[in-house]
Amino acid sequence: MTTDSASEMAFLDHLEELRWRIIKSLLAIVIGSAVSFGYIDWILEIMLKPTLVTSHPITLQVLTVQGMFLIKWFIAFISGFIIAMPIVVYQIWKFVTPGLKINEKRYALPVVMFSCISFIIGVSFGYLILIPFSLEFFSGMSADLVENNFSITYYFSFLAWLLLGSGLVFQLPVISLFLSAIGILTPPFMRHFRRHAVVTILILSSFITPPDPVSMLMMAIPLMVLYEISIGVSWIVNHRREPV
Repeated sequence: MTTDSASEMAFLDHLEELRWRIIKSLLAIVIGSAVSFGYIDWILEIMLKPTLVTSHPITLQVLTVQGMFLIKWFIAFISGFIIAMPIVVYQIWKFVTPGLKINEKRYALPVVMFSCISFIIGVSFGYLILIPFSLEFFSGMSADLVENNFSITYYFSFLAWLLLGSGLVFQLPVISLFLSAIGILTPPFMRHFRRHAVVTILILSSFITPPDPVSMLMMAIPLMVLYEISIGVSWIVNHRREPV
């Protein structure tokens, strides 16, 4: 077999491996979504609680005939993604594992666990802090003769964007752990580009949060703390990789 043929086979094998990893991840999300749909009324009750604690009353309206049906499946899909998060992260790690060295593969379990914990913390931060503050801020913008009648479709889209965005940006230490484990990221590199990271964090926060400076800072400050934690994570990983 020629070198070109061997390279082509290796490339096709990688594509086949990627295909099965994606199928397994999607299957986990589908199963998680089906399970979530069985508890959808309870999940909706939790998601609607932030509207009950604002200083200004908020009324949600269904504006289309099939609105609640689509909303329930949308929320079930988001919940299924959250439930399947450990499996998705595991499948990603298994796909990149063959290209790692033996001592780098030992980080598989820490990466998966750390990723899931970070994602849950991020979603909790979005639900307990960002969403209540954002709803309080925007509901307070109404005039005396204007009622806060929001479309329930846009409300849940707003919640999903904040929750998933918060969960994903809290993966920063996990990314640091992974890149440090494979020898790409080092603490001196992260310290050198700290100022660039601050600017990137502010831009990212402005996209995730509502368009007001207070919400942006509420997201940016934890991200800056996470960046410093990521430097510490990188230092620990690189310190353990150094030969004794």
